[in-house]
Amino acid sequence: MSAARSEEPPGDGPSWAGSLSERAFEQSPVPWMLCAPDGRLLRINEAMKELAGLWEGELRGRLPTELGQDDDAPINRVDSSVFEESTRLIREVGSTGLPQTMETYVRVPGELETRAWEVRYTPVRGADGELEAVALTAVDFTEQFAARQRLGLLNAATAGIGASLDVTRTARDLVDVSVPVFADFVAVDLLDGVFHGEEPAAGPLPGPVLLRRAAQARSGADPDAAQQGDTVATRERYTPGVVEEGERGSYPLDSPPARCLATGRSGRYAAGDPELEAWFAADTARGAWARRHGMVSMLTVPVTARETTMGVVILCRLGAAAPFTADEQSIAEELVAHAAICLDNARRYTRERTTALTLQHSLLQQRPPRQAAVEVATRYVPASGQAGVGGDWYDVIPLSGTRVALVVGDVTGHGLQASVTMARLRTAVRTLADVDLPPDELLSHLDDLVISLNAEAGAYGPEDSGFGGAGPGTDPPPGASVLGPSAFFDGQVFGDIGATCLYVVYDPIACRAALARAGHPVPAVRLPDGDVEFLDVPAGPPLGLGGLAFETVEVELPAGSLLALFTDGLIESRHRDLDESLRLLAAALSGAGPDLLAVSERVLGALTRHRPEDDVALLLARTRTLGADQVADWEITPDPAYVADARRLAARQLAHWGLDELVFVTELVVSELVTNAIRHGRPPIRLRLIRDSALTCEVSDSSSTAPHLRRARTMEEGGRGLMLVAQCATRWGTRHSSDGKTIWAEQALPTH
Repeated sequence: MSAARSEEPPGDGPSWAGSLSERAFEQSPVPWMLCAPDGRLLRINEAMKELAGLWEGELRGRLPTELGQDDDAPINRVDSSVFEESTRLIREVGSTGLPQTMETYVRVPGELETRAWEVRYTPVRGADGELEAVALTAVDFTEQFAARQRLGLLNAATAGIGASLDVTRTARDLVDVSVPVFADFVAVDLLDGVFHGEEPAAGPLPGPVLLRRAAQARSGADPDAAQQGDTVATRERYTPGVVEEGERGSYPLDSPPARCLATGRSGRYAAGDPELEAWFAADTARGAWARRHGMVSMLTVPVTARETTMGVVILCRLGAAAPFTADEQSIAEELVAHAAICLDNARRYTRERTTALTLQHSLLQQRPPRQAAVEVATRYVPASGQAGVGGDWYDVIPLSGTRVALVVGDVTGHGLQASVTMARLRTAVRTLADVDLPPDELLSHLDDLVISLNAEAGAYGPEDSGFGGAGPGTDPPPGASVLGPSAFFDGQVFGDIGATCLYVVYDPIACRAALARAGHPVPAVRLPDGDVEFLDVPAGPPLGLGGLAFETVEVELPAGSLLALFTDGLIESRHRDLDESLRLLAAALSGAGPDLLAVSERVLGALTRHRPEDDVALLLARTRTLGADQVADWEITPDPAYVADARRLAARQLAHWGLDELVFVTELVVSELVTNAIRHGRPPIRLRLIRDSALTCEVSDSSSTAPHLRRARTMEEGGRGLMLVAQCATRWGTRHSSDGKTIWAEQALPTH
């Protein structure tokens, strides 16, 4: 300032002030522009001339919108809407006298990088206070803008990546966040095992590895907005190279992606770098792709989480974009690091879900057993990924006398614990069914089992099982509810096992079914005439509550009736009410054809258009009947003298069936069973022979006492009858009914 005063002594105040102001205006490093209130240019300083690439004579008296007429000016490469907005703001400030601000992005001549500018429009008033001009100042805030962009990108990554526990969806989220905001092309290549939940080896990945493309996108012109020059992310097929979307491939060992995988460090490359040129020379397809799209820079970032490398992310800038900087490389590393954690979570979830599904499928009945009572088709549909694997199951259990038990159940909750509980209950049902209990008694025993499981779980807390926490007797948290006996530890509930079950026994000789249910949906039946109805079976409490009884009902099911047993996941949906689901089910069954697999597909197609929130188990059974020529039935006089008559009746029937080879053994079995019924039972006594896949001999009486197999001592005369029956028969047993009991024995039919 002192030098300025010596050159321009303050003899004439206004002249001196004006001259100094002129020089300050011209020499200011901040681009300045002075415009009339109507928007026309009055003055411009050197910094603005350099930014615009024009001299003042070309600009004076022109509107900002007229600057686009000179194609040689670098500033004119800016979108014309910027000049239109600038003219509007100048005139607004000129009319209102209120300052305005605009942010824009201009590439300085001679530089590749686009810089961010904050343009301020300030009113300039004269000595009388009248507005005479509008001053424009452009402030470079590229660094602040980059920091803001970095923070915005990372915030977008936090909000947009990891919402799904699906590997492919998570990779697509990463691509969506990055393109076109950060890069023009992004590809995510992951180890093939990641898609299946496999655990990668710790550390970097030296040597050849198998990769599969999870997601990719490239910024391209939107046909609907091509005139405005807008760009959007497009999901194109990545035709060059060997790593195709959904296909497998590998990178050469000396390529940048392979080097990134081997070292575990990111790489930054610009067009013309020797590493890139060597890679493109070896991989001509990728080289052609890079030249066609004008690749100017590339980043390779490893997908690493919890000290394991799962793949590599490739980011490219194309066309007129500026190359990646070192700071942007750090941004990419942070972005991919966040996505890597989400991808690893998705991989772990995939592994756990696959394990649970495999366990559940292995615990379910793989194929229905051979039996003559019903034709069966079964389907199991797991719930959505968010819900997890549930505890639904179905079973078809052959019983004595050609009868069959049909079972459908549902364990509350999801996950491995539900699958394990399902396996325990299914085993218990099969064991109880082998005892030939009536449906209501079977459910009562199953209810006791669930109560005991709850009590067992409540008796052992984390302290006893190695998880730590309080001991038994801890008070439950406020407002907590318990399903069955349970104990609470550190806010966790142990022993809240619950389940529902429907148990049906169908007799193809009587064409009748006995049913009981424990809190389970009622079954549907399509009668041979085409009518569909839902059977009226008393609900009964869910398993695990205890203290309430179950009830068995019997219904007549003519041959050809279609019985549908299902879990609540089939009919319960947030997309429709229960009545509508039942109507859809009835409509699907009413049009059922002869193929049960096609019927099951029809039912699932009608009721699971949306992915179910809960598991779905479906069991379809079309009833059959045994012909009169397959069953022989006699009433036996309760006198030991008539045992011989019983043997003769059985031998004559076997001869009629052409089973002469079984006469001797059958006579022995009939003699022992009829003799026991006469001596220890009560009349009436009936003998029945059934010829199906096996020969079954049944003797019934009205006594409820059951015989027991025992080993007779040397000098005892009795006690060997059942032992002989057990040795001669394939299997034998006792079943009870409301009017007595039945002792039965089966023999295999001759193979020829």
